Amino acid sequence: MAADASFDVTSKIDRMELDNAINQAIREIDTRFDFKNTGSKIELEGEKILIEADTEERAKAALDVVKDKMIKRGVSLKHLDAGAPQLSGKIYKIAAPLKEGISTENAKKIAKLVRDEGPKSVKTQIQGDELRVTSKSRDDLQATMAMIKDGGWDFAVQFTNFR
Repeated sequence: MAADASFDVTSKIDRMELDNAINQAIREIDTRFDFKNTGSKIELEGEKILIEADTEERAKAALDVVKDKMIKRGVSLKHLDAGAPQLSGKIYKIAAPLKEGISTENAKKIAKLVRDEGPKSVKTQIQGDELRVTSKSRDDLQATMAMIKDGGWDFAVQFTNFR
């Protein structure tokens, strides 16, 4: 009898690509004419991206540059939780925390979708910030992957450990 095939549903940020996107955005802000002498600054500090500028419009434009570079580097914007610019003294600041991992409630939503609409042979199991999906049939797993990918979630999903 063949062993069950499985894969994990995760929501992880590729840190290398995120660093590259932030570095490209910093370089673009430093060289673009419309950002000259505006005090615009972008930093990646732990689990958040900090953006500073002297006007609200410049702060939003710097955030757009960051988003553009993230898209080009293949980092999902669903990992970014950017708020509105906040005035701090004479500087507008945007703190954009990074979201990583699948919360238990989101994992339950995915598990319910798989249970209700997926192939009957597929089983799910929540493991921390991941969801393990197992089945005897690889075809059922591939159908389940497609269904999860098309789910329209408000968080990014990736598939790992396909065996």
